[in-house]
Amino acid sequence: MAVEPVVYGTSTRPPRGDYARARDDYTCEQDWSAYTEADHATWRRLFDRQSALLPGLACDAFIKALPSLGTSDHIPRFDEINQRLKPATGWELVAVPGLIPERPFFELLAKRRFPVTDWIRQPEEFDYIVEPDVFHDLFGHVPLLFSPVFADYVQRYGAGGLKAHDLGAGELLSRLYWYTIEFGLIRQADGLRAYGAGILSSSGELRHSVTSPQPQRIALDLQRCMRTRYKIDDFQATYFVIDSFDQLFELTTPDFTPLYESVRAAGDLSADASIASDSPITLG
Repeated sequence: MAVEPVVYGTSTRPPRGDYARARDDYTCEQDWSAYTEADHATWRRLFDRQSALLPGLACDAFIKALPSLGTSDHIPRFDEINQRLKPATGWELVAVPGLIPERPFFELLAKRRFPVTDWIRQPEEFDYIVEPDVFHDLFGHVPLLFSPVFADYVQRYGAGGLKAHDLGAGELLSRLYWYTIEFGLIRQADGLRAYGAGILSSSGELRHSVTSPQPQRIALDLQRCMRTRYKIDDFQATYFVIDSFDQLFELTTPDFTPLYESVRAAGDLSADASIASDSPITLG
């Protein structure tokens, strides 16, 4: 039916999921009745562990919105979350069988439809999973879709992604998604906090990103971000930091076409690169 999803990070594992049940836009029904008691138990364990780690590490907006997911006792029904999400910011969740290709992904975001993988990891994958599952997508991404400015940024990213795809700049724009929506940090009055879903849904990376002296933390600069490669199977060596969601939204207002040309001319940087123009953010 469809082309394989594009994965720009480094991984030898093929995409996971039953794509035979997907529609032409890669969405499918959330077969909630197919979840087993073991699946729901995995959700409960993940939810309880991760929510206990949030104070002092996750941003205030995320902690405030987390109850909007509903019960932590079982894997939520997407349609029940949509009854709260749609009136709040105009977004709705749609089920997908796993990673989806670039253009359909951008099209869904541009229409304020957030794709959520509907399968959950196996117990032996409890601590680490390379590919996003329903816990990563729901717990990590969805609460901040209740935040109007951040929700608008995600929609703007999708619209910009369609243009980037046509310009052959999808990989460059994917780095902005990775370093903001997935692995972004924000400065609050009380210190650095995580807002990226890849951090918020990972017990190890949540602590590492906010408290470890090992990674470098840099004020977000769009060109620097788009030049920076990343890996999908390890903690990040570099995190980009914003001061507010309003700042993030305003940074992405201009046309990116000349920016892509500038990024290509400057060349790629390794995930752990440090350059003279960086604005480092120190802990404390």
